[in-house]
Formats: sequence, C-alpha cells, structure tokens
Amino acid sequence: MTTPAHALAHQVLDRAKARGVMVATAESCTGGLVIAALTEIAGSSAVMDRGFVTYTNEAKQDLLGVQPETLERFGAVSSQTAAEMAAGALARSQAQLAVSITGIAGPGGGSAGKPVGLVWFGLAQASRDTRTLARRFGDVGRGKVRALSVETALTLLRDALR
Repeated sequence: MTTPAHALAHQVLDRAKARGVMVATAESCTGGLVIAALTEIAGSSAVMDRGFVTYTNEAKQDLLGVQPETLERFGAVSSQTAAEMAAGALARSQAQLAVSITGIAGPGGGSAGKPVGLVWFGLAQASRDTRTLARRFGDVGRGKVRALSVETALTLLRDALR
C-alpha cells in the first residue's frame, strides 16, 4: 500500500530529476524521517545530496550555522530557527533546494506559547528568499505529529519544484 508520504516522495524525486535540482533536508523533531522517505526510493541518489539531523541546539549551531542568539531569543521551535536551518542546509550542501523541520512532537515539552504539535518548516532555494511555515497539528500523539510533519515537508518540496 502506498502511503501519502511515499507518493509525495516519488513526486519530489520525479520533479527534482526533471529540473536537475539537488535536495537537502535539515530535521529536528522528525529525526531523519524526511530523508528516509526520499532515499527509500530507488534512484534517489540522482537528486538527494544530504540530510542533517540536528536534534540538539548544539547540533543546529555546529552543522547548520544556526546562530546562538537566534536560539536564545526565539527558541529552537520558531520561524527564525527554521529559516536558519534551511538556509544552513542549503549553504552546507550541493543542493539548490532545502527543507527544515523543527517542532514539538510531544507528548511533553509544550507550553502555552508553543504547544505540543507546533512545527515550524523552512524552505530555502538558491537565489530566493527563505520561507517559513507553521503548522499546529495539536496534541495528536508523537507519531502522528511526526508523520504529518513529513507529509508537510514533502509537500513543500514538491510545490517548490513546480
């Protein structure tokens, strides 16, 4: 049975191949699930450059160049951090398109301002401004938040390749 993520991953790869675009990912709360969905498909090496799994703030700084000031002022789950993660993945790879994900999958870790299920996405493209998007999936369970985050990230990539 084909899952929504599997179908989306095929669309991303087909469009990236058709346009000669390399792709990178920068993931926190999804722990590599987006790059896994893409590289599960044979032939993905033609367009997948690399995936960064940056679960800690230190990893976000070391691997993606997220500024300590950004993390201190806005937190790891923020538009600003998602934007810096995506831009960092683009700058530290051979890709022309990068997506980032940072959020609170739960079951704990949420607050009034940043509840469980809040996920920020970043999309960076060569010669374009980095965009961000927030999704509030709600406290629907860790696995569901992560699955919905993967689908959202793949949709962002697919739509960017139109």
